[in-house]
Amino acid sequence: MIEGPYLLVVLVLAIVFIIVATAKVKLHPFLALIFAAYLVGLLVGMPLDTLTDTITTGFGNMMRYIGLVIVTGTIIGVILEKSGAALRMAEVVLRVVGEQRPQLAMSLIGAIVSVPVFCDSGYVILSSLSKATARRAKVPLASMSVALATGLYATHTLVPPTPGPIAAAGNIGAADYLGVVMLMGTLVSVPTIAVGYFWATRVAASIQISEEELPFPDEAPEQPVEQLPHVWKALAPIVVPVFLIGLGSVISFTDYAGTGAATMLFLGAPTTALLVGLLFAMLLLPRFDEATLTGWIGAGIQGAAPILLITCAGGAFGSVLSATPVADLIKGLAEGGLFGGPFVLVLPFVIAACLKSAQGSSTAALVVTSALVAPFLAGMDVVSPVQLSLVVMAIGAGAMTVSHANDSYFWVVTQFSGMSVKDAYKAQTLATLVQGATAFSVTFLLYIVLV
Repeated sequence: MIEGPYLLVVLVLAIVFIIVATAKVKLHPFLALIFAAYLVGLLVGMPLDTLTDTITTGFGNMMRYIGLVIVTGTIIGVILEKSGAALRMAEVVLRVVGEQRPQLAMSLIGAIVSVPVFCDSGYVILSSLSKATARRAKVPLASMSVALATGLYATHTLVPPTPGPIAAAGNIGAADYLGVVMLMGTLVSVPTIAVGYFWATRVAASIQISEEELPFPDEAPEQPVEQLPHVWKALAPIVVPVFLIGLGSVISFTDYAGTGAATMLFLGAPTTALLVGLLFAMLLLPRFDEATLTGWIGAGIQGAAPILLITCAGGAFGSVLSATPVADLIKGLAEGGLFGGPFVLVLPFVIAACLKSAQGSSTAALVVTSALVAPFLAGMDVVSPVQLSLVVMAIGAGAMTVSHANDSYFWVVTQFSGMSVKDAYKAQTLATLVQGATAFSVTFLLYIVLV
């Protein structure tokens, strides 16, 4: 195989190919990653039989590490959405925070709901609540809409068990440290949500939406509060897995031994913890029949399929990169100080931001970027759980930057809020730019303090 600077040229060509294929040609990221894997292998002179084995092994290994976690987490999200549990969580937060601070309530509601539910779906579910609260509190609807949108967006890209961060963690070898990733995601998301709230109250509040008092035709009917699930049923599918994973991480760090420790490590494994969460989620089913046991769960499986394929294709691509000498070349640059210390986070952030801005999908940006950088992390001495978790945060920060016209979420926010495209660029797109920059800055500072 070839060596030297030409390897960097091949890597750049692969990145350019992925961006052009997904953003311009509109090729599905799954095929773009598979084709890129073959392209890199052929250009570096990898033996053909080795190339095929490397791609299939990388694809299969990623499915083994993260497949069940993604599928289970997606099913939980669908059940929370369809059962009304997401609205119940929103109602609880609104009651606790109070309607005197409506934008803050919407930001927190969005942040909580988007942990298990995709931000697009979360916005659709909560848009009627946002409008009703804006009218009762007599605050601008644009301000409420951006507060909700930025709250949803922060945890969507930073906090597992949202599929994007989970997939990124799996790609870089942090699947066993999801508790640490959740902790880092929470720490980074708090100021990220705060700047979104600031943008909503200071900038978006000046935007007037025409016919603000009229209902929108796409607005979902608000489910009566008395018909929503009980609070503990709504929260358990999220709280229980997070608690189990966190407890498992603590026991793992303390090296505690014994039957009790083994049991908690088993329950705290991400796959087991999310299966427990799924059992609690099934208590939310209004009835046990084909419509729910097959229909709702089937919808979750269908929603997980594209993420699984993209993630595993990213694993195949990363496996090919790992088999080339390019990892040694990057290691040499790191030893020269180019990517030393917290500056190791710059490359993942920039790549993710370029991918996000070019092709629109935050999840795709998380998966592709993590696959690209995974082979180089060990060479740059990024091996500890905290370091790997902060790399996931840097990728997530880039995957926030920015949401504009090629992002489906941009159009969901625009259409359901009633904002014009011009106002949405000012309110939503610039808000995601500020959020991405904030998330990366906090991640950079955490790396300096903790590593």
